[in-house]
Amino acid sequence: MSRDDGTGDQGVRETASIPVGGLSHRVPDLGALELLLAVARLGSLGRAAREVGITQPAASSRIRSMERQLGVALVDRSPTGSRLTDAGALVTDWARRVVEAAEAFDAGAQALRDRRDSRLRVAASMTIAEYLLPGWLLALRAQRPDTAVSLIAGNSTVVAERVLSGEADLGFVEGVSVPSGLDSVVIAHDRLIVVTAPGHAWARRRRALDARELAGAPLILREEGSGTRQVLDAALGGLARPLIELSSTTAVKASAASGAGPAVLSELALGEELSARRLVEIPVEGIRLSRDLRAVWPVGHRPTGPARDLLTLTRS
Repeated sequence: MSRDDGTGDQGVRETASIPVGGLSHRVPDLGALELLLAVARLGSLGRAAREVGITQPAASSRIRSMERQLGVALVDRSPTGSRLTDAGALVTDWARRVVEAAEAFDAGAQALRDRRDSRLRVAASMTIAEYLLPGWLLALRAQRPDTAVSLIAGNSTVVAERVLSGEADLGFVEGVSVPSGLDSVVIAHDRLIVVTAPGHAWARRRRALDARELAGAPLILREEGSGTRQVLDAALGGLARPLIELSSTTAVKASAASGAGPAVLSELALGEELSARRLVEIPVEGIRLSRDLRAVWPVGHRPTGPARDLLTLTRS
């Protein structure tokens, strides 16, 4: 048998009076608090509405909503103006502290954004770093003259490692696939071409090379891990024969121009040498030597700030 000692209903009433939910359900939003401060300062709901950029009916609605949320009257309205109630004056003092804290929060967040936007760390494969990135960075400087840019140049494997480790904000690679852990977007297209010095026997050929001939010839190549080497190995089924392996496009071009042997390089890197006939292109048939150039960043971390702006420039 139960006994009514007068505590049961009281306990229910006390529990029901405890506000539920997080602070966002119990505390007015910043816009409402700023409006209340404006009413206190200007003595007019209409002038306060204009100051915060809303209509007077919207301001009245916001004040009423705040009064319902808090359970007290905040503003007495009259034809001559609006004045705070005693409760309104007290809430206004609290509101001022909340808004000041929010302003400090906003200033701190802006400082973080400014620090982030003051630098950009880029990692790029050698071909992109030498032949495409300078133009992009020049355009970025026109948009963001105060952003300092640092560049890590290396092969595509190195670029992926730098981006994944957080040492670079944005990377550019030229391999046949996207490294694991990275998102990407195609920003340009390229093709590899076979070149030799003008005196090489291939320069006098009347028919194109086929895959078997190219795979059987010792070639001056970029090192393993470079995007150029990855594309060639994929095209030849891993059968490319290195005569010399070099870590820079410039070194490969110089070796080929000296007559050391044929080389396979990006078309982007060969415009001057082909125009001056220091190197000649050798036609190839039956294999695909085209590739996509990509911007890369860690999965789920879309570029922001200067990195986002640079990415936009590469695609335009």
